[in-house]
Amino acid sequence: MSSETSLASKWTRPDDFIKLQRLKQKKNKLAARVSNNNNRRLGLQVDETDKSKLLEAKLAQKRKNPFAKSTADAKKQRVDPEVPDQDPVVTASSCFVRETPTRPPPAKFVLQKYDPQAFAKLFQQQVNAEDEDDAELAARQKHTVHLPVDWSLKTRARFFCPTELPAIQLKTSQLASGLTSFVRCMDPQRTESTLDISDATRFNQCTYYWQHPHLPWLTLFPRTAKENVGVVVGERERKALAEEWDYSFRGLFQLLRARQCPYFYLCANTFTVLFRAAGVGGRAESHALVTPSTRGMRQALRQEGIEFSMPLKSEANGNAHDNSFTEESTSNSLGQETGEEAPTPAEEDEDDDEDWLESLGVDERELRRIQSSHARKQQAAEMREDFSDNSLLLIDGVECQGFFSYLLNAKSAISTVGRLAGVPPTLLSPIAFPKATMQHLVPRSKKVRLDGVDYFSVDIKGLILPTFLPSVAELLCETRQMFSSTLASSTNTLAFSKATQKLLESPEEPDMDGEGEDTAGQVFGEQNLSECGLLPGVVGAICRTGQHAVGLLERVCYQRGEGYAWS
Repeated sequence: MSSETSLASKWTRPDDFIKLQRLKQKKNKLAARVSNNNNRRLGLQVDETDKSKLLEAKLAQKRKNPFAKSTADAKKQRVDPEVPDQDPVVTASSCFVRETPTRPPPAKFVLQKYDPQAFAKLFQQQVNAEDEDDAELAARQKHTVHLPVDWSLKTRARFFCPTELPAIQLKTSQLASGLTSFVRCMDPQRTESTLDISDATRFNQCTYYWQHPHLPWLTLFPRTAKENVGVVVGERERKALAEEWDYSFRGLFQLLRARQCPYFYLCANTFTVLFRAAGVGGRAESHALVTPSTRGMRQALRQEGIEFSMPLKSEANGNAHDNSFTEESTSNSLGQETGEEAPTPAEEDEDDDEDWLESLGVDERELRRIQSSHARKQQAAEMREDFSDNSLLLIDGVECQGFFSYLLNAKSAISTVGRLAGVPPTLLSPIAFPKATMQHLVPRSKKVRLDGVDYFSVDIKGLILPTFLPSVAELLCETRQMFSSTLASSTNTLAFSKATQKLLESPEEPDMDGEGEDTAGQVFGEQNLSECGLLPGVVGAICRTGQHAVGLLERVCYQRGEGYAWS
């Protein structure tokens, strides 16, 4: 019994253990309270400056980067202190390390003293430079009494004038009078009629033209418009379009030959043709300009017996005129008169070369290889200027009729693949012709401010024919003191103006007077085209010859009393 009590006295009961834990917690709380009171007493004695110093020291401590590479064991390069100017020597045992050159200290920025005349000198130099540029521009500027004609098709025209331009919002009488004057080819100012003759009516008359075919869901000029993607024309539609186009093209060409139409355009997928009547552009007969051309087209024309020339062909690549077919046709005609076929000079030279090589003992296989190599070189030289302005063709006189027949039957005129497969070429004319659709340019008027001056502006986008600008210029010259115009051209038709300008400047033209103008020929051409439907001033512009009769126009300025300045 005594042993059990002794064992029980050695063990601690749970209640006693809890009491001991609570007693320890009270002691700890009492000790913490005492220590907290002591800290408060000491804190009263600590200066505020010491606290700020401690805080700054804590913030100044930089945290150690745990990913930094230790450089304690890195080998340092030994440099001889006695030779400071020499480069350090790297021993063979050391690793190959590229030495980073020491950068020179940055230069100090020193402010210069203020010079009140420095800015004046710089400004004066700038003004002098601008004056020189203006003087050079004025020296190069062309001033003419008349406005040159640009035979390239325009895609945009913008007119500026300090005074108000003709109204765009038309009244009923103005719209009807302008439409009637255009359809009937009338000049309301020079004919007795009851039509409206206001500036708005005359401007509206200048904005119409004729086109065939016209498919509202297709863009037929330019033919490469992005809106034509995904268009499919069925076989029945293709046949109907071809028949309509054939009749329309025949009627338009007959109007041209009768001088009832001064000019018209034929826009195909890969080339554009400008047909002009006799008297236009200084040519005595009706003619056609084709751009661009290819070797295949030229070869096809030769096979059809159509003679042509290349006025823009560079002299470095040969003669300005392509006389390859002309010489051949001349020799063939001489041969037919004598009853035998006469060889051409080129064939005679080739035969002489072949005979000379055979006399030297050249193998026949090697001779054929030489001939094929020479033919490839000639073909490459002929194709060098394809699809460029220099490849323009001039078909003049009776050959124009043959070229018309060629276009009627040529399969290349109507494409069978591409965006406009099965759609005939676009015919554009300022005069009505069979099955043509009348189109209208939509002008937009607004007011702009340039250099502190208010200008009235009229912007026109669309297909603009060469006679549009002379017609509008004649109207504005009569009613406005000054105006200017900016133009955007279709790059595929720039060669028409270049070729016409070169043909007018060529020495093959007839004798001219002191001013370099064939007055008799111009008057004769104007009289023959007096019934073509255009205004007399416009007819005189397209028939004018001599200097500055044709030009590439990008900007035109007019000042009454000084004339036209253009570039």
